[in-house]
Amino acid sequence: MTVAPDRPHSHLPRIALVSTHGYVAAEPPLGAADTGGQVVYVIELARKLALLGHEVDIYTRRFEDQPEFDEVDERVRVIRIPCGGREFIPKEYLYQHLMEWCENAARFIRRNNFTYTLINSHYWDAGIAGQRLSEALGVTHIHTPHSLGLWKKRQMETDYPDKADTFEKEFNFSERIKHELIIYRSCSMVIATTPIQVEMLVNDYNLPRDRVHMIPPGYDDNRFFPVSKATREMARQRFGFEGKVVMAMGRLATNKGYDLLIDGFSVLAEREPDARLHLAVGGENMDEHEAGLLRELKDRVASLGLQDKVVFSGFVTDEDLPDFYRAADIFVLSSRYEPFGMTAIEAMASGTPTIITIHGGLFRAVSYGRHALFADPFDKYDLGITMMKPLKHERLYGRLSRMGAHKARSLFTWTGIAQQLIGVVEGRPMPQAMDDNEWAEPWTDGD
Repeated sequence: MTVAPDRPHSHLPRIALVSTHGYVAAEPPLGAADTGGQVVYVIELARKLALLGHEVDIYTRRFEDQPEFDEVDERVRVIRIPCGGREFIPKEYLYQHLMEWCENAARFIRRNNFTYTLINSHYWDAGIAGQRLSEALGVTHIHTPHSLGLWKKRQMETDYPDKADTFEKEFNFSERIKHELIIYRSCSMVIATTPIQVEMLVNDYNLPRDRVHMIPPGYDDNRFFPVSKATREMARQRFGFEGKVVMAMGRLATNKGYDLLIDGFSVLAEREPDARLHLAVGGENMDEHEAGLLRELKDRVASLGLQDKVVFSGFVTDEDLPDFYRAADIFVLSSRYEPFGMTAIEAMASGTPTIITIHGGLFRAVSYGRHALFADPFDKYDLGITMMKPLKHERLYGRLSRMGAHKARSLFTWTGIAQQLIGVVEGRPMPQAMDDNEWAEPWTDGD
């Protein structure tokens, strides 16, 4: 590693965010391998921390032909530290190379005389790296898991009992859970993103409750907001949306439940002839596994006779993303397992009625029928009929559109999330931090 490029001398406190897997960049290629909502989380958190008076360095792994440095904003940059060669390494097995990464990162930090007030790591692979750097540099380490190995293992074994013997090789649960236990007990604080995660960290990982703090993820309220009917109609024309559009978006992965959504959509399609399903799934470049999943989804569509009603939209650029949400009539998060669900929050914020899986944390944050609807994607009739409700009932559609956006603004903006993180570090009580009972507002009849 070379010396970092010069920056104007600053007396601002400096924070290190560590996110080692995937393609972390100022403009990340969302949908690429291991590159999704977590990368957005880290980049946006860094930007807001900078606005709150910090300089932020995002540390990740350097591989392929990526540059050493990537300027995000005036006070935010990505610093890429090499390890494990030039090839992409899946996040489940990156831990094998992280001691090399930590040695290179520590040398780089010392060579540049960087002093950090905080290290905040993201996901278990970065947790290993963050804790090692914390011990080497004598800096406080706070860890954000994003998802929990025990939760995912149980969910996958429940949903796919016939494939349970293959999960260890694919997801490396034994190593993951072992390292999670070490990380959670070693760092200064664990940041959960949902009440379910808090419960599991305390009850299943046996952490003291005072070492777990809940801060939900955020979204960019400067980009995701409702628009007028005329503006929305222009977006629909631009994307070629016709009929009543149900939309899902994300990377191609089994746990995202797109196959379950197709099954549920078949129920809706019988009742709503004008219904169309747009699946904006995958990245610009798919690997062999992702291409195989896409073929399976298309085969499922064909087997159900839905070829004329299901559109595989493919990759959506970051520039088009807000309008893509707005152009849809309904957004569906159909995951088998979902720690949070950033896309659902972005859809709600954009004024699109949203349906959320019950197999995750976000549905505990909303009032059913007020902010969003939720359903069990494993029950195609539950999911299909739930999708039908806003399309059938105009008043319900309007309420979900208005109040979903309001809920997103009130709880999930990035500025609020960054303020809460700084509050945890500085030991201040943060009124925005919610307990389980405060996530979902009581049902009221009025809008």
